[in-house]
Amino acid sequence: MYWTLELASKMEDAPWPATREELLEWAMRYGLPREIIENLEDLEDEDGDVYERIEDLWPDYPTKEDFFFHEDEY
Repeated sequence: MYWTLELASKMEDAPWPATREELLEWAMRYGLPREIIENLEDLEDEDGDVYERIEDLWPDYPTKEDFFFHEDEY
């Protein structure tokens, strides 16, 4: 399983919170790239885990705060 910023960004509009199956159905319905569907299929689904946000799938997903420069901090 691998994620890129481009792939993960397509998941921002997913119906969070959602189970693996709900995310798979949503990805297929909206015609998301095959790589995303494969990544979701590779998830280990233990007792219907519920994912709250993209960071649950890809912990290193950069947030918007990662891209902003805070002048007052320097």
